[in-house]
Amino acid sequence: MCGRLDYYLQAFTQLNPNKNRKVWTKQTNYCSPYKPFLLLSILDHINSGEITRNFIEPTFELTETFQRYIEVLPPMTRKASMALPMYHLKSSAFWTLKPKADNPQPHGSISSIHQFRDSFYGVELDKELFVLLQMPTSRERLREILVQTYFAPEIKQLVSEQSVINCQSSIYSDTLLKTAPRKNPQVAEIAAPYNHAEITINQQEKVRDQGFRKAIVTLYDHRCALCGIKMRTPEGRTVVDAAHIKPWSVSYNDDPTNGMALCKICHWSFDEGLMTVNSQYHVKISPDVMRDHNLPGHIMTLSDRPMFRPRESRYWPDLESFKWHQEKRYRNKSSNPYI
Repeated sequence: MCGRLDYYLQAFTQLNPNKNRKVWTKQTNYCSPYKPFLLLSILDHINSGEITRNFIEPTFELTETFQRYIEVLPPMTRKASMALPMYHLKSSAFWTLKPKADNPQPHGSISSIHQFRDSFYGVELDKELFVLLQMPTSRERLREILVQTYFAPEIKQLVSEQSVINCQSSIYSDTLLKTAPRKNPQVAEIAAPYNHAEITINQQEKVRDQGFRKAIVTLYDHRCALCGIKMRTPEGRTVVDAAHIKPWSVSYNDDPTNGMALCKICHWSFDEGLMTVNSQYHVKISPDVMRDHNLPGHIMTLSDRPMFRPRESRYWPDLESFKWHQEKRYRNKSSNPYI
């Protein structure tokens, strides 16, 4: 097996990335970072237990992890798509695309996750490589060779740190979902089981934010709790945010019962006090929406509709958190909306 590890270490240094110097900078050694970022994302998901079998699908979760790595780099004018490395890694001997028999294979390149899903189920790795990726020591050696080969010194540390954040946020998300909701939200902060003693405060905040988002989006299945919209971009990205009902700065509470998945408009409207939820889990709309024509009047159609909740009642939003929101944020001073 040691000999095969050497073989794959060599293969990881020969991914044949795009080398257009007009597009890529010295920070990525004048190469496209997409192939190494996708492989790093897969390593992270194997490490966290999100990938447990030798079949790689272009899931929302993998797309988000890939995008987290892209965000490590300075903003690029070229839009990043995970479909590009997922398709073009076919030139590597360890990467096998699994085509759909009933769909024609593309004649040219694939530029979106939507296009990739139309033609392929996913990807299978060499069996020996997948076995090596289950072993922490060999997995970390393969991770290190990717970072060392494709990134300049000033970027290597950022890429390595993002890997830690990705892995720890998955652990944190899993912890949030497995921990029973606490009755006192003031003491409901759940500490992430950080495995790295040198992880910084800033990294801890990123782990918390990323892990909370992952838990909430999963519970609500990418659906906005207030308006019900469920939409993903052609790249597989979701339109919803993970919102705290009672802000973290006030509650220090990442329990899923203090969160909701909200689309951009509902998130803004909820934070601004234009929307809230009553004790019957019905949406309430502030009278200010009717008085101010600059506010999103279409949300009036949501008035008195039941909110969308997770399937398991133990994850339903905490009514005390909604009560706090109505008292501190909701724009309705003339009456108590908590009815």
